[in-house]
Amino acid sequence: MSDPQGETIHHILTNFHTVAVVGFSDRDRRAAAFYAPAYLKGKGYTVIPVNPRLTMGLNRPAYPSLADVPTPIDVALIYQASERVGPFVDQAIAAGAKAVWLPIGVVDEAAAERARAAGLLVVMDRCMMVEHKHME
Repeated sequence: MSDPQGETIHHILTNFHTVAVVGFSDRDRRAAAFYAPAYLKGKGYTVIPVNPRLTMGLNRPAYPSLADVPTPIDVALIYQASERVGPFVDQAIAAGAKAVWLPIGVVDEAAAERARAAGLLVVMDRCMMVEHKHME
């Protein structure tokens, strides 16, 4: 079975190492918005928490928005409901991210098209942690 996102996923996971996690949460450590970024950090990725309610996450400074992140962003990993993703994808484009990644269950074709038109790679409806485990 062919995977249309397979090459993009492999490229992102091998070449991009700074991941800004929009909607990072430390309220429930069983939630994907916590354990997937924690896994990525443990695998050597630089994980930047983005959540206006936090000042720290995973022992790193947290930022209220992608626009506030002071370092270049490779991947914007966006933990938001599908209907709320659009503005965050637009922020990722404005912030100069190289890719946007939407987790399992999150799809916004219009936002994905805007990101692709701006030159970003796009992955939707996939877990970054699971895809990394498959690659190892």
